[in-house]
Formats: sequence, structure tokens, C-alpha cells
Amino acid sequence: MKKISDYEWEIPKEKGMKVVGRIFASEKLLKDMKKDKTLEQVKNVAMLPGIVKASIAMPDAHQGYGFSIGGVAAFDVDTGIISPGGVGYDINCGVRVLVTDISVDEFMEKRKEVLHDFKRTIPSGVGRGNEKKLDEKELDEILVKGAEWAVEKGFGVREDLKNCEESGRIKNANPQDVSARAKARGKPQAGTLGAGNHFLEIQVVDEIFDEKVAKKFGLEKGKIVVMIHCGSRGLGHQVASDYIKLMEKEYGVKGLPDRELVNAPIKSELGKKYISAMNCAVNFAFCNRQLIMHSVREIFNRYFSCKAKLLYDVCHNVAKFEEHEVDGKKVELCVHRKGATRAFPGQPVIIPGSMGTSSYILVGTEKAMEVSFGSTAHGAGRVMSRSQAIRDLDVEAVKEMLSERDILIEAGSVKGIKEEAPQVYKDIDEVVRVSDKLGIGKLVSRLKPVGVVKG
Repeated sequence: MKKISDYEWEIPKEKGMKVVGRIFASEKLLKDMKKDKTLEQVKNVAMLPGIVKASIAMPDAHQGYGFSIGGVAAFDVDTGIISPGGVGYDINCGVRVLVTDISVDEFMEKRKEVLHDFKRTIPSGVGRGNEKKLDEKELDEILVKGAEWAVEKGFGVREDLKNCEESGRIKNANPQDVSARAKARGKPQAGTLGAGNHFLEIQVVDEIFDEKVAKKFGLEKGKIVVMIHCGSRGLGHQVASDYIKLMEKEYGVKGLPDRELVNAPIKSELGKKYISAMNCAVNFAFCNRQLIMHSVREIFNRYFSCKAKLLYDVCHNVAKFEEHEVDGKKVELCVHRKGATRAFPGQPVIIPGSMGTSSYILVGTEKAMEVSFGSTAHGAGRVMSRSQAIRDLDVEAVKEMLSERDILIEAGSVKGIKEEAPQVYKDIDEVVRVSDKLGIGKLVSRLKPVGVVKG
């Protein structure tokens, strides 16, 4: 591996690699990547048909299914492939931030009651669903319309859609390409938080790094914001499982550096069907976060006289058709972002930390368009597996750590607290520092947690 700069490393082409590997990391973050198969996965992705420029790992990269989590790769639409492993099982796992005019002092007076209301009102946890199941017609409409469906039903305002990636609705989504099993899993789960690393977090704007951009984004020091992190729940997971099996059956895994990189040509019938089903799951996730945000607004209105505006909603796990420059020409590419965030110029970039650590708002840049297909990191990135966390961590010690930092938590299980403890993640401050120094996402503000809801 060749050092290009303080924050950029290159894996030269070798043994079947069609492009170089590109690692965005400091020395500290690179050490963590070397502890698992992250770099090997970067090399494996570089061997896939139709890949252009480079196989990229973001500063928070760690080992995932097929692609590293924090992996970005773009493919030629004529010769390239689409791979579920390059999107992830939780399709459009993403995050949105709601900006309010509530002061931190005002919130802290009612923190316990508000947090308890969030936990009681918004279903969360493995397999947890809403009391009201969607019928087939409603679900199909959501799979096509995304967050637009929720707004049409009164769960939000039109302005919300302007502040979502893809306006909360991605095109080319046909519900017929989603299996009955996936739909059955999705019907009770619209408007639900899920478990694992998903959360609803109340934060205070703790620091402003760029006054001009922060003002444009509506961020004011000392004011409360709410971060919602979740995805397409069981529906998206089932879409991934279904199409991995179909691709294995149709194309096999022979010749692949890793069977988890099973794929289909973008222009094949199966490739088109997966893209359509994936887009349905993307829309389900947009709608899911919109419904949760509507509940947040309603709860806040019970306790405060306040305004609550959506700053932005951004995807973390998705493959999208975008125009980028390659060899001096603008070309259409299929960009896989697996645990990575779009960072187009001027766009708000939301990078959550772990419970107990800060999160950050950045702004996308022209530099990101040049070097990372308009992408940056999506979070802190794990350094400890969930099984190790459950085995090694003491739940009371984690609670005490949160208490010392004046963070109140409402969690559904001891297991959930251990799995998502701050120490199982990389240093979020270092991740965003590298993004800022590279210029692929510039710092705007730091958000400090004061209350967390976990499944």
C-alpha cells in the first residue's frame, strides 16, 4: 500500500484488480482497518466487471458483507454490475435531522417525560411493528411514492420533501419486483425504529464551525435537534436475501474473489429487477423516517410551543445512477454507497456518532465530486463485533458512562445497550476530521446527545 498524502492511501492494481484501491484514512484509522478484512474487501471490489477509477474506502470503513461498510464503487452502466453486497441488507439505512427552536434549558426541564413519550409512542426493537398494519394497496403505494405518500396522508408538509435526498422518492420502483415475503415483513413496520445501531436521539447544537453555512442550515448553538437513524426494516432485508439467492442461481459465484460479491449485469433482466426492488425498499425507508418524524413533531408539540423543520434526510446504503466525470467526460455511472453518505456540493451531510459521543453536520463539496463520486463517511464505524460487546461489556458500566456525560437513555434491552456502547465504535471526531482535511465533507457543526431512544 502506497501513501499518497497524510489522509490518502493507494492499493496498486494486482492479481485481477481492474482499478486501484483508494483508502481515505489517518494513520490511526488505518490501524483499525488492518484488524479485519476491510483492505482485502477493497481489493476484491476492484476486481468486479465495469468498475471505474477506484474501489474506495471511507474513513469509517470496516468489514462488511462483500463490500466493506464504508465502501464506495462506481460502475459503467453498459459493462458494469449491480451487487446487493454493495448496497447492504438494510437498504436505505439512512438518517435525518429535525431542527427546532427549543433551547437546551427548556428541553432539559422536561427531558425524562419527553424521552419516555418517544419510547412509548414510536415502536422500536427487533421485529417490532405498528399496531396498524398497512394493507397491500397502501404498501404498494409507499413502495412507489416513498415519503411523498406520508405527506399526502397528512404526516408532514410538502417542504419536507424538498429536504430529502431524491425528494424522498426514487424513481423506477415497481412493487411487482418485491416478493410476497418481503411485503409481509414490511406491512406492520412503517413508522418503526428497529434495533441494532438504529436510534432516535435528542441532541443540542454544541459547536458551530462554519457560521455562514450553519445559518443557512438553520443550526443555532444551544438549540435542540432530533436525529432519526433507521432504514427499510424487514422489507429491505428480505429484498437483499431474495436477490442474493436469485443471482447465485442465475450467475453462480465461480470466478468471484468472494461469494458475497454475487452480482448481475446492470442491464440484465435480473439486474433491472433487483434495482427496481431495491428502489422500492429505498422508498419504504424514506416513508418510514417521515412517519417517525411526524410522531416526533406531535410529541414535541405536546410539551413545547415550537417550530421543527427538517434539515435533511440522506441515504447510507444504496446504489444510484448519477453523472460523474471520468477521464474528462461526464458519464452515467451506477454508484454503490455501502455505509457511505452522498456529499454533493452544498448538500447537508449528516454523520452520526455512537450513543454517548457527538454527531456532526458537514456540507458536501466539489472536491468530493472529483475524488469520491460525491461521497464521504456515514458514521463512526465499528471496531468491536456485537457478540464481543455482549460478552465483554458490563451494562451498568455503560449506563454509568452515559450518566456521567448527562445522557439519558431509554432502551429496549440490555443487549442493545451493550451492542451500541460508545467503546465499540471508532473515534467519530477523527473520522470527521479526516473528511474535513480531505475536503470531501467540510465541518459545519457538532451535536451533543442529551437523550437517546434505542430498540
